[in-house]
Amino acid sequence: MKTLAQRLKNRYGYAMTVLRGLVKTDFKMRYQGSFLGVAWSVLKPLMLFCVMYLVFAKFLRMDDGTPTFPVVLLLGISSWQFVTETVGIGLRSIVDRGDLLRKVHFPNYIVVVSASVGSLISLGINYVVVLVFALFSHVQFTWRVLLVPINVAELYIIALSMALILATCYVYFRDVAHIWEVLQQIIFYAMPIIYPLSYVIDKGGTLAQLAKLELLNPIAQAIQDIRHNLIAPETQPTIWNTFDSWWLKSIPLVLTALLLWFGIYIFRRNSRKFAEVM
Repeated sequence: MKTLAQRLKNRYGYAMTVLRGLVKTDFKMRYQGSFLGVAWSVLKPLMLFCVMYLVFAKFLRMDDGTPTFPVVLLLGISSWQFVTETVGIGLRSIVDRGDLLRKVHFPNYIVVVSASVGSLISLGINYVVVLVFALFSHVQFTWRVLLVPINVAELYIIALSMALILATCYVYFRDVAHIWEVLQQIIFYAMPIIYPLSYVIDKGGTLAQLAKLELLNPIAQAIQDIRHNLIAPETQPTIWNTFDSWWLKSIPLVLTALLLWFGIYIFRRNSRKFAEVM
């Protein structure tokens, strides 16, 4: 056992040291010069939550009619904010750290991972705020909260995989950043983040079937699972309680695994050329 631990330390010890250093630096630099600093990691999803809640829940009446809906909405926005932050910062990380990569020898993937870990810290802070709101909303927690770390891990894998792919593409094509800005808006409004999935399913017809198919999207599936297991197991549809077929239920998990494989593959294949291209 000691031999295995020593081997792991010898192989990854330097990489972990660099990773810790980059995470600390990135997190400090992220809000450097701003008056509120780290508080912005909480304020951004809170402000977006206020706008979306007023528009969709109060004016358009698109809610599930339960007292937990505001907390569910805040949880969904915080989770999506983590994805966009991880991908948005991660895709630029290689180019932004180009000088460091040319001067210091360490695995290139650490730069992207450090960006994702910084976003993960912000997500943890946001989830603490969500829990405070949940306590004030008298949310009844169940044993399913034990499954939330698994759901968050899946969401992290998805975000990191996308960051690895887009970071590779951004080295060669700077237009990727602009394309991602458009895509993230399309994905945001196409997924059941700001509107309850049950609201559309209850209407029946073609829209209900299309709404169910949204759960095949790994991001939507992971966010709905987090909402279901943490806040509202009785009102939040998930792929596990919507479909009976096991092969349909496995689609998001298979897509997540394929996305991770492809992200690692394309990044490793091109990482040696990054210094030359930049």
